[in-house]
Parts: sequence; structure tokens; C-alpha cells
Amino acid sequence: MPTQVAAALIWDSGRFLICRRPAHKTRGLLWEFVGGKVEKGETKQQALIRECMEELAVTVRVDDLYMQVVHPYPDMTVELSLFHAAIIDGEPQLLEHCEICWITPDEIDNYDFCPADVEILAKLKADYAQEKAVSPAPISK
Repeated sequence: MPTQVAAALIWDSGRFLICRRPAHKTRGLLWEFVGGKVEKGETKQQALIRECMEELAVTVRVDDLYMQVVHPYPDMTVELSLFHAAIIDGEPQLLEHCEICWITPDEIDNYDFCPADVEILAKLKADYAQEKAVSPAPISK
């Protein structure tokens, strides 16, 4: 049975939030979305609200599911559910991670992400490319 993990896709002005795992943790120094394991008795949404408070000291509103993937790691298999979310209170702080960063989909390839996020990041890039094609940037004179 895969370990249930809930994560947040938090946008701000065309950029989304990524967090870098501490060096001493499994998959250390790789980038990921904020989130974590769903504990017994929690919904995925409740887990995500708790994890965002524990890891970043922010309160989030959890919206709809963006994507779900199952990924086998050598030490565990995770079922990762990535939800659209928004910060409704607080400023992100480094309580758990060694770095946080706001990036655009065009910048994804500049970061080394956890393997479970790769399929999600490909979808983000594709969705973003499609969105840019539908509404191109205005032409400056």
C-alpha cells in the first residue's frame, strides 16, 4: 500500500512555490512541493493544511486536485496528490527546508526535483506552454 502524501501547488504572480529538502533527509537537497505524509484519521486536505503550517508557518486554503501520481522509491512507494492551494495567512518561513523559491514553469529545468515530481512538472510545463500559446504576451511598441 503506497504512503499517502499531500502537496501544495501555490501560485503567486505567475510563479509557484518550491522547497529544497535539508541535506540530512532522504532525497536531501532535492526540490519539492511543500507537503507531507497523511496521518491516520486525516484527509489529504487536512494533512496539507497541517504540513504547510509545520513546514512554512503559513495557513493555506486547499482547492481542487491538480494531479496524482504513484512513484516507487527504493525505501517506499508514494501516492502523491498535488492540490491547488493558496496562502491565506502568513509569509513562508524556513522551518523544515533549507531553501524556498518562487519559480515559473519555464525555470523548472534549472532545479533538481524529487523523482516523484517529474511527471507533475512535465504536466505543469505543458499546461503553461498551452496557456502561453492561447494568450500570447502583448506586443510592445
